[in-house]
Amino acid sequence: MTNEIIKTIKSSLSGDTQKNALDFTTFLESNNFTINGAEVSYNGNVICYMHLDDGDNYPSPWTIWTEGDYSKENKNVPIDDNIKDIAWEHINYCGACGGVCNPGTQKIIFGKTFDNVCSADMAFYKPDSEALECLKKLLLMRKEDII
Repeated sequence: MTNEIIKTIKSSLSGDTQKNALDFTTFLESNNFTINGAEVSYNGNVICYMHLDDGDNYPSPWTIWTEGDYSKENKNVPIDDNIKDIAWEHINYCGACGGVCNPGTQKIIFGKTFDNVCSADMAFYKPDSEALECLKKLLLMRKEDII
């Protein structure tokens, strides 16, 4: 499946976005995450969803939504205030899409309370390298929670 993802990344994305997406795919593989369509999992547990295509409008061309509990830190994956700030900048507020979270719920993300949050706590739209480092930490936290 990874070859198909890499082919899509190379045909759909360019510049830094393409570089970041390829880096992210390498990160997923090196941490034994499984990519199955839009779903990324570890040991059968979904850790995030990834949308990838050549469209111009959100969520295209590349968006990642986190799954899991980020109410507190994981002692095995240290994070700093910068990572928390980036996570908070990417809170995924309910867009009334009709999903299970509609109209959104109150969630605590690293000790800070947010209202009207989607069931996928955070959304990273065309993440730059700094946002991607935050996302990697979040996924490693999720992996540790699963282990």
